[in-house]
Amino acid sequence: MTSKLERLHRRLEQALPQLEIRCEEPMSRHTTFRVGGPAALMALPRSEEELVRAARLALELDVPPLCVGNGSNLLVDDKGIGGFVIKTVPSLARCEVSGREVTAWAGALMAQAATAAARAGLTGLEFAHGIPGSVGGGVTMNAGAYGGELCQVVDWVRAMDSQGQVHQLTNQQCQFRYRHTRFSDGDWVVLCAHMTLEPGDTGEIQARMEELMARRREKQPLEFGSAGSTFKRPEGHFAGALIEGCGLKGFTIGDAQVSEKHSGFVINRGHATCRDVLEVIEAVQERVFRETGVALEPEVKYVR
Repeated sequence: MTSKLERLHRRLEQALPQLEIRCEEPMSRHTTFRVGGPAALMALPRSEEELVRAARLALELDVPPLCVGNGSNLLVDDKGIGGFVIKTVPSLARCEVSGREVTAWAGALMAQAATAAARAGLTGLEFAHGIPGSVGGGVTMNAGAYGGELCQVVDWVRAMDSQGQVHQLTNQQCQFRYRHTRFSDGDWVVLCAHMTLEPGDTGEIQARMEELMARRREKQPLEFGSAGSTFKRPEGHFAGALIEGCGLKGFTIGDAQVSEKHSGFVINRGHATCRDVLEVIEAVQERVFRETGVALEPEVKYVR
């Protein structure tokens, strides 16, 4: 651990004695790909206030924090992360419902928010039930599935900028577009999101969520570690169809593989390294571009 991180560790312990802090924490435990070396220093705040204070202490020491949720869209280098990681799942997982309004904090899972809405008889979040990420990560990338996206239901977002200042941004200010927002470049951290939904029939909402989950189980390799769809959908095409058409279904390097169940997924068959996964991604991009002229853009974010 560097001297800056050691100083930060001491300051965090002094200023936030209740904050859970871990050193050399394996990131393979915190990503759905189940790969990645250790984070030099990790904090798991239990409140928005703890997160903001921890981030500000880090920024004062010129240690930019990396905030992660469920790690469902991350590919962490085998050498790990040499800096400071703030993890919101599962400690910062509040989800509140009042009338038609749902407020979900960054560490709440998308499925948790969808379930809370369903129990209150609110429709509009059914699509999120099977998405493995957190609300913070979901808002950051405008997560969506089966025709639904968070941009359709989010009213406002509270987020922290790169200077540690907290802002409340409207839907328009979030700059939502396909799998991207103003938060996607990593300078801002989503703290919570507020959504307004429509009243619906609880039974019908639950049935719809179960239907979508069944479709996921049938078509997606949920039994293996992955980050979901590995590539963004190229305009006018489907990534999985392009990959399969190039004969890459089942393509394997080490223990990383283009799923035989759904070619849009690169999976960890059990003991893959980050390098294995990256090499599969790069090989797929090269072959698809050579044979079709379509450039596939990864949806997964590589961090080190």
